[in-house]
Amino acid sequence: MQKPPRLSLIEQLQQLPDPRVRGRCEHELVDVLMIALCCLLCGGEGFNDMEDFGRAKRTWFRTFLRLRSGIPRHDTFNRVFAALKPEAFLEVFMAWTQTLRTTLGEESVAVDGKALRRALDRGDSPRVIVSAWAASNALVLGQIEVPAKTNEITAVPQLLRALELAGCIVTLDAMGCQKAIAKEIQEADAEYVLALKGNQGQCHEEIQRYLDDAVARHLEKAPARKNPVPLAYTETVEKDHGRLETRRYWQSGELDWFAGQGEWEGLRSVGVVESVRQVGTAVPTVERRYYLSSLGVDVEKFARAVRGHWAIENSLHWVLDVQCGEDRSRARAGHAAANLATLRRLALNLLNRDRTRKRGLKGKQLNASWDHSYLLRLLAF
Repeated sequence: MQKPPRLSLIEQLQQLPDPRVRGRCEHELVDVLMIALCCLLCGGEGFNDMEDFGRAKRTWFRTFLRLRSGIPRHDTFNRVFAALKPEAFLEVFMAWTQTLRTTLGEESVAVDGKALRRALDRGDSPRVIVSAWAASNALVLGQIEVPAKTNEITAVPQLLRALELAGCIVTLDAMGCQKAIAKEIQEADAEYVLALKGNQGQCHEEIQRYLDDAVARHLEKAPARKNPVPLAYTETVEKDHGRLETRRYWQSGELDWFAGQGEWEGLRSVGVVESVRQVGTAVPTVERRYYLSSLGVDVEKFARAVRGHWAIENSLHWVLDVQCGEDRSRARAGHAAANLATLRRLALNLLNRDRTRKRGLKGKQLNASWDHSYLLRLLAF
């Protein structure tokens, strides 16, 4: 994967077109964005935090920003983020992120949606942001807002086309298990692992019936039939705070029985994951999930891809809500919700890529708020 020429973060942000009327702006766009980003890096959340943060650190900001009219007010931050074109901001975000990304063979990229639960007016449905998360790099590669009155199916192809995915394994949940999306991933020279549920009707029933029968024979160690079903198998066991979870993975490349095989671009295998979860002395719960994949039979690779997709909940969505306050944000005017979502993911990428402090995300944010040299290091100055 060839990286684009390295530009500083300020240089990247200076390429953004300013949506405001020229000659009538008191504050330069790059000043507004840099103060907002530094505020998030130090644990702030909303527009009032940005104003207070800027005023508290005015002297420091003057060392690298012009601030010709001082620190913007909170309503200025609101207007700027509401007016800024999300597509242009996302383009800058992805260009900068590409410079942070380490090339890894068969990197797992999880694509999943997350609702902005409070960024809405009365009677509206929550806005949804679809993100692409590279687990091994711990980076958000890109994101896109789902258009109003549609669903994730319409947004996912646009996001896939914007990303550099050659050689990656793209994973999606059942909402993204669509023939058109499988084709889009293959055309990007990537592989896919798609979760399969009832939204695929007969396809789901057919694969579930086949794999359940094959797994039953595997578990019972039944005598081989005339035409036995070849299954690759592995399992993992996790223990944590009284919880025991065993995950069993089976994968098969035999697809002659599958009537819809030719409808899925590049389909080479099907798989099933059985999760057995026990907490204390409670009765264990058992759940099975079924998958379509363009991967050849390599059950360890299949298992890593599935686990990588599950990690997006804890490594991205939970962090954004609990530690970055995304679920608390009420910003909803114009494009403010989508642009703040991009800014949060940019801040998260900068915090995740730092290896100089052996602290969690909240600890790094505190360090950045106390130590200007560390904050500059996060910004790669």
